[in-house]
Amino acid sequence: MASPAVTQTVRPLDGLRFTASGPTALAGPVAGHLRLLGAVADPGQATGDDAGAARITLTDSGPGPDSGPGSGPGSEASAIVAWSSGPSDPTGAPVTDEATAQAATGIMAVHGRRDGLPRGLAVDYAVTATAVLTTQALLAGLLAQARGGPAASAHARTYVDRAGLLVVSQYLAASGADEGEAAELAPGGPPFTAADGTLFELETLDPGAWAGFWRALDAPADAMRAGWRPFQFRYATACAPFPEALHATTRAHGWQRIRDAASASGAEVCRLRSLAERAAEDDGAVPWTLAPYGPAGPAGPGRHASKAAPPAAGPLSGMTVLEAGRRVQAPLAAHLLGLLGAEVVRIEPPGGDPLRGMPPACSGVSARWLALNRGKRAVEIDIKSPGDRLRLRELAAGADVFLHNWAPGKAAELGLDSVDLARANPALVYAYTGGWGTGRIADAPMGTDFMVQARTGVGEAARPEGEVPAPSLMTLLDVMGGLLGAEAVLAGLLLRERTGLGVRVDSSLLGASDLLVAPALRRARSGERIRRPAGFRTPLRTADGWIAPADADAAACARAATARGLAGLSTVDAVRALRAHGLRATAVTTDLADLHHDPRFAGSISRDAHGAPAVPDPWSFV
Repeated sequence: MASPAVTQTVRPLDGLRFTASGPTALAGPVAGHLRLLGAVADPGQATGDDAGAARITLTDSGPGPDSGPGSGPGSEASAIVAWSSGPSDPTGAPVTDEATAQAATGIMAVHGRRDGLPRGLAVDYAVTATAVLTTQALLAGLLAQARGGPAASAHARTYVDRAGLLVVSQYLAASGADEGEAAELAPGGPPFTAADGTLFELETLDPGAWAGFWRALDAPADAMRAGWRPFQFRYATACAPFPEALHATTRAHGWQRIRDAASASGAEVCRLRSLAERAAEDDGAVPWTLAPYGPAGPAGPGRHASKAAPPAAGPLSGMTVLEAGRRVQAPLAAHLLGLLGAEVVRIEPPGGDPLRGMPPACSGVSARWLALNRGKRAVEIDIKSPGDRLRLRELAAGADVFLHNWAPGKAAELGLDSVDLARANPALVYAYTGGWGTGRIADAPMGTDFMVQARTGVGEAARPEGEVPAPSLMTLLDVMGGLLGAEAVLAGLLLRERTGLGVRVDSSLLGASDLLVAPALRRARSGERIRRPAGFRTPLRTADGWIAPADADAAACARAATARGLAGLSTVDAVRALRAHGLRATAVTTDLADLHHDPRFAGSISRDAHGAPAVPDPWSFV
């Protein structure tokens, strides 16, 4: 059979209309995703600034020229989006906006590890994640209807606080493990600074390249050795307490000398780009691409026949996802698809995924690994072996989705790219979650979280004015990239239902970055101040902790903190005092282990069969 021809990019929601009402901060980002996927807002529909929940309804206005199974008038999916999923805590201070969501769910605590104190992200991370999750729910609802699934699958609820718990789930799992971290949790980390003031990120996965880089710069040998472990584990711990001698070494050399050292050693460096630089090169691309392939026509070979969904099951029940993922991005995407009901079959190397043993562990299994991979079935396959690659193709022949995040070009080299697996299964949704996408950034460095943050201005966007730009050591883009990957797969599955064709789906860390910095780039294009003002989302001290004001009340809360001596009050009393004057604030979670008993989450955090903490599903279908 000839390789499938990839058709022009089409959108799965073409011909559908939506309405969106409620708080702009909640409804607006979801509306943006729906427009990118092809839906059109009904005339006269607008979001507002009122408090409470947002409601989004997506309606199929009728079959179009490419409509397939399940398309037709009357199909509808809806979602209600709220800030908080639980009751108020004893102080009456629930999650009410982005700042309080970051504070309550532990995002401020994790992001602040590099600095040794909780810090708010100056980007709307929790709300952006919620918008992606809500779009997933709407796509899954339409997909369930197309497959004859239960009507309840078409109506979802999502919550910003649950999205916040999801994005810190690996760190939360580690906090409840049977043992301590493999590397010290202490302040410190990149970026490094050259003698001319250039800020830069350093990346390598090879201890030999790490050593070679520092030797080329005449760094002290003991500092070089001591720095490798925190550098290696910074993706897990969100901090990297390097010896000061390493920072002193880079400050003694010019940027060109540092680039030469990286080139000679095999390490990579990336200068931190500003938001203004990113705005100048921004191409406005969507965060994923969807391209159907295969012979067209209702009777053509390879035409997809819809699988009926079992009754009273998740929207993806009865579907199979093959995942060949590493680290965070692809495993998280597959984990979300599993939560929606799909059977996830994880492709692991002989002997199993080595990250299963990454400390800290619960009952002998890595707590972080469990946060992304619990509930998956594993199959060991040596992708270097021709016989095992044949086994993988056979598995793909019976699957709905194949998902991977191998290095660029690896799939084609192995004969496992979309054109190869489509020969075995022309109706396959083939999904690649990569670093940079295809050809969007010239001379892009290694496509890892912190390098993409550095190259695309996230390091500047994450911190307000007056602070030195620095990529967050919380894996912002790996996690957001996983969320986007799941959204793209769901879009691909729905497009397959509508066209009958298999689909190639691509998403990337670059697309995740684009989502996070989009508001800053809009401000840049309109001539507004690009970065958030100094002090933005800075928590206030209390006698026994920290409180975070809602963004709209931050200035008034800061004045009240000084006038009323909030620093001398307990956190509970400080929040009560502010609320008595109509000001919103909530306690900042500083130890993620405390989330288990936090009344703001009403016991929603459980433990799995290994004893590892498990966060609630980010959506509920009602």
